[in-house]
Amino acid sequence: MKWGWVFVGVLLSLGSLCWGEKGLEIPEYDGKDRVHDLTNKNYKSVMKQYDVMVIYYHAAVGADHMSKKQFEMEELALELLTSPAALTYQLAAQVLDDLDDEDIGFGLVDEKKDIAVAKKLGLEEVDSIYIFADDEIIEYDGQLAADTLVEFLYDVIEEPIEIIDNERELNGFHNLDEDVKLVGYFKSEKSPHFIEYDDAAEEFHPFVKFFVTFDSKIAKKLKLKLNEVHFYEPFMEEPVPIPGRPYTEAELVDYIEEHDRPTLRKLEPHSMYETWEDDIDGQHIVAFAEEDDPDGFEFLEILKEVARENTENPDLSIIWIDPDDFPLLVPYWEKTFGIDLSSPQIGVVDVEDADSVWMDMDDEEEMPTAEELDEWIEDVLAGKIDPDDDDDDDDDDDDDDDEDDDDEDDEDEDDDEDDDDEDDEDDEDDDEDDEDDDDDDDDDDDDDDDDE
Repeated sequence: MKWGWVFVGVLLSLGSLCWGEKGLEIPEYDGKDRVHDLTNKNYKSVMKQYDVMVIYYHAAVGADHMSKKQFEMEELALELLTSPAALTYQLAAQVLDDLDDEDIGFGLVDEKKDIAVAKKLGLEEVDSIYIFADDEIIEYDGQLAADTLVEFLYDVIEEPIEIIDNERELNGFHNLDEDVKLVGYFKSEKSPHFIEYDDAAEEFHPFVKFFVTFDSKIAKKLKLKLNEVHFYEPFMEEPVPIPGRPYTEAELVDYIEEHDRPTLRKLEPHSMYETWEDDIDGQHIVAFAEEDDPDGFEFLEILKEVARENTENPDLSIIWIDPDDFPLLVPYWEKTFGIDLSSPQIGVVDVEDADSVWMDMDDEEEMPTAEELDEWIEDVLAGKIDPDDDDDDDDDDDDDDDEDDDDEDDEDEDDDEDDDDEDDEDDEDDDEDDEDDDDDDDDDDDDDDDDE
């Protein structure tokens, strides 16, 4: 992934406006070097200093001035990310009181100079961010904005399983409907079956949410049996009990990997690239809707209804994008797809060339019904609506243009031939006139001879 332009955006967002009252000051870079250049000699000792290590594996910096300048901007962005003031500013609902800032380290690995380090650490994709925590390697596949990355890091350092032991926490669990989540009921934390569940949670942390209860009353409200785990797909009202209890870690991992593509999923800033790369036959069904907008909320509820009716269809996966989550991308999407995101939209997009076809919303006052939306989606899945058809139409148009050009050339050639024929006829007429004049001259000479 290419992060350069996003780094610049981070800098602008953090350092442009620096006025404000105490407590709301936007931080400026203080000049302190907090990012480590990791080499074959120092990477082990540096990484031992931190509970979590964030590494930017970057392309080799070019020798020209512009390349060096761009990299300095990228490194400066990482400096800002590690600043306690920047963390405080960027986080909306988190505080740093319980976190020692020194527990998270930031480092750089150069693709060319540090090839040995990259190989030892298992860094494969250049221009990517890797997070090392608890013997796990997590590739950050999201938007490189300071608040998004820091919030993701907070999720990383949290425990992989959250315990539900009262009504308030149970309500919070039910309100979390945008993510894949699992909940299990076990006798205690010492249960061997819970240990298997905990090991599986570490494999998917922090992308999949794991919950557990050891309270029989809470388990009863969740309709859980002892040593049973329920799987919740995003936006679905009812869970699916995972068969075959009690489970091993491998069985849980296999089940989650088999069901990790939801029928309806939300594009999140912290995993946007990973989600976009998970296409079906090179295409995505994409729905734009602002959840806080009345029309957007209504359309989203219709979309959820359609998803629930088609949850057993493995070929259907809809990506919901809330434009409010990506304000900088809205103009790009509107221009690329030719749509107006001030109102809900749904279409099918080719991930290679961004060709797209969008559902015609005839009545701007009313959203399509669930039946109309379901029928449109069925046409997409059947191949009746295909963004690649536009490519064929463009090719046909090009062929038509070529044929028209050929016809015009032929007509021009015919006109030229006609002009040549007319010129030849004119020349013949001139020759005949010259002959007539010669005859007249001969007659005059004869008359003169007679007179003599």
